[in-house]
Formats: sequence, C-alpha cells, structure tokens
Amino acid sequence: MYRLRDMTPDRTPTEIVALSLLAQDGIAAIWQLHLSAALAYRDGQKAAATGIIEIADAAEREWLRAKAAVTGSPG
Repeated sequence: MYRLRDMTPDRTPTEIVALSLLAQDGIAAIWQLHLSAALAYRDGQKAAATGIIEIADAAEREWLRAKAAVTGSPG
C-alpha cells in the first residue's frame, strides 16, 4: 500500500518517516508511535514526544487517505 514512489519531493520529512513506518509495520505503526510518545513524555522528553506525535498524526492521515482511495470513503 505504501511504496517509495509515494515519497515525492513535496512531502515533508515527517510524512516521509510516517510513510516508511507504515510500509514497514502497517497500522500498528500508528499505535506504536503513540505509545512511544507517551513513554517519552513520561520520561520528561516533551520535545521528543511532540515530534513522535507529529509523525503519528502524519501516519494516521496517510492511512486514512489510502483507505479512502481504496474504499471510496473517508471514514
């Protein structure tokens, strides 16, 4: 579903990381990112947690975009 050709030059680094993680782990990557952000926040690494959440959000947007493309529905 997610291939390197989806990583066009107009994508942000965050989106490229998100697509790479989706290609590797599928939807489980989104959950793992949220867990990693929670751990980083708990450990006082708020900037890292924020960055991880940004990647998780980008991954979720891409997941939903791909799902809509396949099913014809955004939800």
